[in-house]
Amino acid sequence: MIRRFYNYYLSPKKELARKLKSVLGFVPDNMHLFKLAFFHKSMNNVDPEEYNYNNERLEYLGDAVLSTIVAEYLYKKYPGKDEGFLTKMRSKIVKRKTLNAVAERMGIDIILTEYSQGKMSKSMLGNAFEALVGALYIEYGYDRTRDYIISKILMRLLDIHDLENNDDNYKSQLLEWGQKEGIQISYRMLSKFKHDKRDRFRVGVYLDGKEVSVAEDYNKKSAEQIASSRALISLNIQN
Repeated sequence: MIRRFYNYYLSPKKELARKLKSVLGFVPDNMHLFKLAFFHKSMNNVDPEEYNYNNERLEYLGDAVLSTIVAEYLYKKYPGKDEGFLTKMRSKIVKRKTLNAVAERMGIDIILTEYSQGKMSKSMLGNAFEALVGALYIEYGYDRTRDYIISKILMRLLDIHDLENNDDNYKSQLLEWGQKEGIQISYRMLSKFKHDKRDRFRVGVYLDGKEVSVAEDYNKKSAEQIASSRALISLNIQN
């Protein structure tokens, strides 16, 4: 309690503490840890003394913790559903597009823009959200992090029933169509290059070895989804 009071009123990081309160609903104790959650790897060259100061490790941890929390939540919410349904629902919740939207609704972009160098992409929002989950886990442990994610995120910022009734996993749709039609669907990473100091991926979709669509994004999985959507449109398949 004393640490949070200091962070909010007296700390050199008090402006960040106040923004974090508007985003999270509370002021964390370890300001250095939560500040780290907003530093994308493209920002590494901002300060030579902060080399390799980025949120990738926190993002890695947060991704695993979030996946476990969502799996537990769905297991209890849908006692009559099988493993296939639960897996598909978890994928819808933890995919990049959903996390980007959640991060935007939380107001993470307000803090992220302060530290980002160059153009800020949507994927950076989802990355920062996962890093925040990692920070929450380190700071408060699994039980409190789970309770926070369920009450503040899953039950307030997501429409679970809407996700249940809609399928925008275009890659899954395309693969299912290919399996039904006896057509081999494959994905190839055509190139990986730097753009705005960040890795960008160019991915192609192939039907029986013939290219049907190409897409680019800062995240390989996102590029595959965009390319899959374009393939579905070009093939005149409902998506």
